[in-house]
Amino acid sequence: MNGKIIVAGLGAGDLNQLPLGIYKLLKQAKHIFLRTKEHPVVQELEKEGFTYTSFDAIYEKHDQFDSVYEEIVTELFKEAETHEVLYCVPGHPLVAEKTVELLLAGQKQKGIQVEIKGGQSFLDAMFQAIQVDPIDGFQLLDAATLQGDEIDLRKHQIIGQVYDVFVASHVKLTLLELLPHDYRVQVVAYAGMEKEEVRTVPLFELDHEPIFHNLTSLYVPPVQNEELLYNQFATFKRIIAALRGPGGCPWDQKQTHITLKPYLIEEAYELLDAIDEEDVDGMIEELGDVLLQVLLHAQIGEDEGHFTIRDVIASISSKMVRRHPHVFGEKNVKSVDEVISNWQDIKAGEKNQEERETSILNRIEKSLPSLLKAYELQKEAGKAGFDWEEAGPALEKVKEEIAEIETELNAPQIDRSKLAKEIGDLLFASINVARLSKIHPEDALRMTNEKFIKRFRHIEERVKQSGKSFKDFTLDELDAFWDEAKRIEKQGY
Repeated sequence: MNGKIIVAGLGAGDLNQLPLGIYKLLKQAKHIFLRTKEHPVVQELEKEGFTYTSFDAIYEKHDQFDSVYEEIVTELFKEAETHEVLYCVPGHPLVAEKTVELLLAGQKQKGIQVEIKGGQSFLDAMFQAIQVDPIDGFQLLDAATLQGDEIDLRKHQIIGQVYDVFVASHVKLTLLELLPHDYRVQVVAYAGMEKEEVRTVPLFELDHEPIFHNLTSLYVPPVQNEELLYNQFATFKRIIAALRGPGGCPWDQKQTHITLKPYLIEEAYELLDAIDEEDVDGMIEELGDVLLQVLLHAQIGEDEGHFTIRDVIASISSKMVRRHPHVFGEKNVKSVDEVISNWQDIKAGEKNQEERETSILNRIEKSLPSLLKAYELQKEAGKAGFDWEEAGPALEKVKEEIAEIETELNAPQIDRSKLAKEIGDLLFASINVARLSKIHPEDALRMTNEKFIKRFRHIEERVKQSGKSFKDFTLDELDAFWDEAKRIEKQGY
């Protein structure tokens, strides 16, 4: 390598915290560059005649920090082509310093050696300020890019670079998705310096504090109240493991993949009901019940040594990325139909040769309810070209099946087996009409069921109002109540 960049840390506080070796380096170097001059050490060194070039002006040129860091690194590599460069950053060069990360990544390609010198990390002073032992486990997170799903509430949280009220507001809103509004957090400014300040505030007041600058960090204590962790996936998994483990629930302990099958179907249908009712609270509850079934099956798999929930998540994550090359790859699609076609092509390619050589209808799950199975069978046959292009011919088939049922019902002696087959043909043909009309038959039948329930309840109410019982009414009278219910649906009275 030809040139050289020495990276030194200015520490987290004032000149008293600066290591002697770094101080000597600053006094001897000829070509000194600072990521930012906004640092207490710089202000004190200026009194000693310290000269440097600052990159602060680059911050004003860009809207995104990534662009700022990339330009700084480009300038440093360019300078290092002709002479040795000393580049100084706040804190420790290897703690929350993106420019150093980029320098290390690019040194081989540029032919420039990057050498790291020490410097006190702000973490040392931070742990001293909040009086916490990091051996208990902690997370160091960037305030500007903070996301709720990366936070482990069971650990100490150090959120750095809370440099203004806007970033503080982002942090507050992110944490409020996970914690109560009055959860106590600590704002730490000038950690390790004489003017160090630690303020304990309720979370909702976080962005009200007037001490935000580039030496401000936030400390979020670990959550001790187990109920506050109920929104964490890891907590839910531990609950299920406890139910299945020693001293757990006898019912959960004896369940198997087979015994749980009916519950999964039941919970799925209860979720569909909540969706149809547009019941948000119901959807939350029923989605939880479906998730419970998933976790129970995964826990059984783990108990038996076959698979874990991580295998389940990894499998579906891999599938989603693989089948969405237009999102995670370079393939371009122009319509939903093209997305579906591409999905089917990828899915077909995933099947092994033995599966491709057998009937395409083998792809349909054997355990599906008959209505859904009929729908899926028709879809697969349609993909192979065995299908009408529109619903009209399918409707004619429905009429044909109705005529055949009439024939069987009018026969001198009804053959129940044959009649059952004809009724099955009618249902199958009706499902085909729905499918070709872009209506899912399950949705259509569910709507009709709900309509029937509503109208029949009206009949029950009218019978109740009469003071009589159902057996006191003729079918025509009950049918009149039915027509009344239909009128109310249409006209509102």
